[in-house]
Amino acid sequence: MSPAANTSVVRVAVTQHEPVWLDLEGTVSKTCSIIEEASKAGAKLVAFPETWIPGYPAWFWDRPVDFELGIRYVQNSLKIESPEMKLICDAAASNKISVSLGFSERDGDSVYISQALINEDGEIKMRRRKMKPTHMERTIYGDGSGDSLANVIELPGPLLKYFTFSQHEQIHVAGWPPLDPFVEGSSGFWSMSAEGALNHSQQYAIESQSFVLHATAVLTDAGIDVMRTKGSPIMGIPLGGCSAIIGPDGRVLKKANTGGEELIVADIDLTDATKAKLFADASGHYSRPDLLWLGADTTRKTVVRVQKRAERQTEASE
Repeated sequence: MSPAANTSVVRVAVTQHEPVWLDLEGTVSKTCSIIEEASKAGAKLVAFPETWIPGYPAWFWDRPVDFELGIRYVQNSLKIESPEMKLICDAAASNKISVSLGFSERDGDSVYISQALINEDGEIKMRRRKMKPTHMERTIYGDGSGDSLANVIELPGPLLKYFTFSQHEQIHVAGWPPLDPFVEGSSGFWSMSAEGALNHSQQYAIESQSFVLHATAVLTDAGIDVMRTKGSPIMGIPLGGCSAIIGPDGRVLKKANTGGEELIVADIDLTDATKAKLFADASGHYSRPDLLWLGADTTRKTVVRVQKRAERQTEASE
């Protein structure tokens, strides 16, 4: 996101909370409370983690098929056009704060890892779906389409990555699910651990010269009991969050004091992003479009596409 040009210092908030697992109504209510808390702290933007609503479906890392939980998950996922989304938009408007919301988007009986940016007037200014769900996530979630590429907008206050860089973002929200700490000697990936994910976000900040709001969720025994994942190698134990605010040079400016629920608030000076780009602007003076360039199709691909006769005739004559 790219705040208005006449704004320099912006107060932002990053959440580190636990959703009401697989409970749409309960998590929406908690979302609105956190939005109000962030606004009272003076923040102009609050960031929630990946699939905050209704929580990350951790069970598929333990067992790919669970029809009971799968049905419950779809039923508690959030529709764009719904009373629940309107409640969140109204909370943003009444508290005059922009909201970056990570959620499982329900479209019919399919779900997508989605993100929406709601402005301080309660309007959804951007919505996107994760282009390719990761590994076991594909057992539940569908792919995003071209309309999820153009995802940088201006707020009144505040290859795939490269396309985002080129839109001159100043604040990037990196939403993550609950993350296990890395255990030395384990067979798991360091890159998928709490430490590795933070490293991803720091690297993104360095490459894009933008501030990164690294938002993670908390997992307690309550979530483990709902998803029946106790003892699973991934998200099988209670997990504290590791949320942080990262500067455009990759340094961690502020992080959680504890592993429990916490709202992280900081003032960031957007001129620091300009300062970093003076050194190396990946999509500006440091690029070589005469040698290397990126093509992107930003149209949404739908299952049914109706083509008008005139368009067919034009294509046939070309």
